[in-house]
Amino acid sequence: MILYFKTIYKVSAALLSGMWVTFKWMFRPSMTLQYPHEKAVTPERFRGTLVFDKDTCTACNLCVKACPTACISLEPYVDPATNKRLAKINWYQIDFGKCNYCRLCEEACPTKPVKSVRHSHGYEWTMTDRKEMHVKWVR
Repeated sequence: MILYFKTIYKVSAALLSGMWVTFKWMFRPSMTLQYPHEKAVTPERFRGTLVFDKDTCTACNLCVKACPTACISLEPYVDPATNKRLAKINWYQIDFGKCNYCRLCEEACPTKPVKSVRHSHGYEWTMTDRKEMHVKWVR
């Protein structure tokens, strides 16, 4: 009999503590954003979508070597007359299906002041097909 009332007391105490949390938050101002009309402010170090600038890329391959998931690949431009590599690229490809947004490619990029591979603050980028996850920039 005592165990029965002890159980009732524990359950009602847990219920009241949960309702107390709800009651405390009931009178605070809401933090809801009306999404299509209001955009969330992203922090300074937010890792959004990857952006590539083909004009500043020097084809140094450091971003490819720094990527832990091997989702970045590039082909440097080779001069057909001298058969030497130049500081340009033919194509640059990122597989966003493998990318884990670790920012190691951006840290390895030696171009300054603007990195050729960097994260933007954009977070509204959807892909509906696996083929859309392979993004290729061609010179």
